[in-house]
Amino acid sequence: MINNGFVPSWATYASLLRAYGRARYGEDAMNVYKEMMKKGLELNVVLYNTLLAMCADMGYTDEAVQIFEELKKSETCKPDAWTFSSLITIYSCRCKVSEAENMLNEMLEEGFEPNIYVLTSILQCYGKANQTDDVVRTFDRLQDLGITSDDRFCGCLLNVMTQTPKEELGKLIGCIESANSKLGNLVKHLVEEENNNEVLRQEASLLFDVISKDWSLHLKSLSLGAALTALHIWMSDLSKALENGEELRSLLGINTGHGKHKYSDKGIASVFVSHLRELNSPFHEAPGKAGWFFTTKVAAKSWLESRTLPELVSS
Repeated sequence: MINNGFVPSWATYASLLRAYGRARYGEDAMNVYKEMMKKGLELNVVLYNTLLAMCADMGYTDEAVQIFEELKKSETCKPDAWTFSSLITIYSCRCKVSEAENMLNEMLEEGFEPNIYVLTSILQCYGKANQTDDVVRTFDRLQDLGITSDDRFCGCLLNVMTQTPKEELGKLIGCIESANSKLGNLVKHLVEEENNNEVLRQEASLLFDVISKDWSLHLKSLSLGAALTALHIWMSDLSKALENGEELRSLLGINTGHGKHKYSDKGIASVFVSHLRELNSPFHEAPGKAGWFFTTKVAAKSWLESRTLPELVSS
């Protein structure tokens, strides 16, 4: 366009910025942002939030602070709830407790209530800092706001427990019991090192009975090793489901997250491209959904059955 003598308009730059931001092309998005600022082209809050969400996913802390300060100087728009959410996520992932708390307070001063995503980020931050009482306080705030704990929030509580001294685990067990009584009972037995395997089996069975089946594999936020391990366990579970005569969904997906793994130089998606190819799997990257790999039920069934054939022949 430029080579043909046309000057890009605000709409052209905005489209580029949205595309690069959503695809997590960090360097390209930042270059467009800087060019817009240099030319005096004012962003709207949607574009600012697109950039900040990208920064949160890619660990661009300094860039996010700069963008946030520019937004606050804007005469045409101001931060909204999603703006503060992105900044809190960035600080929480870096375990910057005071910065995350200050941003939460600023969010409250602007009249925005924290949602479950914000509170999950804050909870993770306190957990990394071993501030168990603040983890409990964050859980209580969730209850006070009338927000129902979801699976991700409970998962974060479990993750925090792995970093918590044994003498303080009881505080977190109480939170988990309140959020999900069946999960809480199971965790309590495990932490108290109950030797009664039958009791553990019963508690686990009660929990598994209420877990809905999801034929998608979600790997975002896992380390590369954990993600690869989860993939092979999931493949094994799918094979067992077929052996038991269960029907798979028409479309199966693997979500690795978009762009780079948080604060890591290597993205899970890039590794999975070659690994899935080595496995001769039918999963392929989704053009319109960064970090997602999809296949059909028919293709997955054929592939899984072909993988079990060598075992059947050898036996």
